[in-house]
Amino acid sequence: MKINELENITLPSKKEEEFLKVDFDKLFSRDFKSIEKYELDIMGLEVVLDDKNYDSKLFDVIRSIDNQTTILKVMNNTPEPIFLVHKLNDENTLYTNNLEIQVAPNVKASFVEVFATNSNSSYGVIRNIHIKENSDLEYVKVQDYGKEASLNFNLNITQEANSKLNITNFEFGDGLSINTYINNLESENCQYNLNGLVKLKQNANCSNLIKTVHNNINCISDINFKHTLKDSSKAVFKAKSMVTENGNDSKAFQNSNTILLSNDAEIFSQPHLEIKIDELEASHGTTTGTLDKEQLLYLQSRGIKKDKAYEMLLNAFEQTIYSCVQDEDIKEFLASYERKRYV
Repeated sequence: MKINELENITLPSKKEEEFLKVDFDKLFSRDFKSIEKYELDIMGLEVVLDDKNYDSKLFDVIRSIDNQTTILKVMNNTPEPIFLVHKLNDENTLYTNNLEIQVAPNVKASFVEVFATNSNSSYGVIRNIHIKENSDLEYVKVQDYGKEASLNFNLNITQEANSKLNITNFEFGDGLSINTYINNLESENCQYNLNGLVKLKQNANCSNLIKTVHNNINCISDINFKHTLKDSSKAVFKAKSMVTENGNDSKAFQNSNTILLSNDAEIFSQPHLEIKIDELEASHGTTTGTLDKEQLLYLQSRGIKKDKAYEMLLNAFEQTIYSCVQDEDIKEFLASYERKRYV
């Protein structure tokens, strides 16, 4: 059963500007044994039909297979993070799972999702995050797949006035992942931080496709991704931030930094700003290079062995993303995280 052979599906193409350089072959041409719905192990949640209008074909690909969404409502402050761990055990199966997280007004909450597998199965999910007014949500995603597995992750965000959303993504392993993040900031005084560490090896392939629209006053979006790529791994970073005529006093920032750890590793980085007003702060940038040889030599001159100096510089680079996590319990979880504990 192949996705590209299913009826009534309009598939994205890497020839389109929005999906330039994104490799869809492993997702759409693979012959799966079966397509299954991955059930959340949470009792009493409401399930509704997903009839939203999404600004990406990748959402519609998943919805054409599974058009139901489970609603998880967070009505009170969460003293500890909510954890969802997704384990794929069956072989050569495409799993779907759609979830909407609703955070009630004046609530502060934290949420962690872990997608991990050593099998050769794949996962296609839609996530909706709806944060009501004056609320604050921290969302952390860890994706860690083996070389034959893949993840198609699609996140659509709605923020109401004076809300805050802090997202930190950790992309590990040597599989395939395509992540889409869409946030239309339609309410005033919203703050949106999107951070990512993409740490790949072997033939891993990861694409992050980000679209943010400022359509009300005094909103902040800050997008920051770090990549460390070794062996023959490949990454795509495409970020588009738009500020409309209604987005006065906005702040829109984008940044992508990459360290290539081998001659065969590749990055395609394309930050993009589209601005229609004058009253704002905005910047974007991207850098690609290797570890600083002078810094390596300096550490070695202080008696630190080359391998240790190499590790220290790499950790310092990656730590800037770990430091974006606010919740102390989540920091502890990340400090001890290993895939083998969850598969």
